[in-house]
Amino acid sequence: MRSHMGMTHIQTPPKWRTLLILGRASNVPTVWSNCLAGWLIGGMAEYIVLFWLCLGGTLLHIGGMYLNDAFDVGFDRRFRQERPIPAGHIEEKTVWILGSGAISGGFLCLLWGANVSLMIGLLLVASILLYDALHKHVSFSPVIMAACRFFLILAAFDSSGNPWQGSALWTAFAMAAYIVGLTYVARRESTGGGIAIWPCLFIAAPIGLSFLLNNGRFFWMGLMVSLVLLAWVVWCLQFILRSQNVQIFKTVSGLLAGIPLV
Repeated sequence: MRSHMGMTHIQTPPKWRTLLILGRASNVPTVWSNCLAGWLIGGMAEYIVLFWLCLGGTLLHIGGMYLNDAFDVGFDRRFRQERPIPAGHIEEKTVWILGSGAISGGFLCLLWGANVSLMIGLLLVASILLYDALHKHVSFSPVIMAACRFFLILAAFDSSGNPWQGSALWTAFAMAAYIVGLTYVARRESTGGGIAIWPCLFIAAPIGLSFLLNNGRFFWMGLMVSLVLLAWVVWCLQFILRSQNVQIFKTVSGLLAGIPLV
C-alpha cells in the first residue's frame, strides 16, 4: 500500500503470487510425501511412476484448492474479503477454468502416467470435489478431507499393480485419522468457537496404529518415528490447548508440516 497526494493506492500482487496463494502451494510437499509412502509400500515401482504420481497429486491438490475458493466465493465476499477473488486479484471465471483444468490434468496423470485404476482415480477426484462443494455446509467435512488423503495413498499403492495389502490400507487409515483431527482444528480458525479435546485425539491415531501393526525390526523404527511425531504434535497443540492467547494458525501450520512424519 502506498500514499500519493493524499490518496491511498492498494497494490495488486503479481499474478504468480495470487496463483500460489490460491493453490496453497506450501502444502504441496505433503502431497508428495503421501505419494512416496504409497509408492514405497507398493514395492517401489519405476521412478517414472513416482514422477507421474507426484505430478498428478500436485495438480489435483492445486486444482482442488482453486475450486475450493471458487465454491466459497459467496462466503469469502462476506467474511474473508482478503481472499484473491473478492479482493479482485483474479476473476472467478478464471479460477473455475484453472481449477477444472488442473483436476482433469491430475486425473489423467494418475491414470495414464502412473497406471492407477479408474475406480481409485474416480474416488479420489470425487472426494476432492465433494469437499470443495460441501465443506462449508456440513459438520463432517473433516471426514471428506480425510478421504482425499486416504485415496491418494491408495492411488500411489495401486500404481504398483501388486495385490492389495493390509499395510496400504492401514497406512491410509492412519493418514486419514490425522487429517480428520487437523481439519477439525483448521475449521475453528474460520468459524470460531471453542476447540474440543476429543477430535484432537484423531491426530494421535497414527502413533497407536504404529504400535499395533509394526513388529520385529519395524517396531523399533516405528517407535522412533512415533516418538518424534508425538513430540511434534504436543508442541503444535500447545497453541490451542492453553487457556490464554490461543493461536490456531500456529497449530494448523505445524500439523500440516508434520504430515510427512505420519
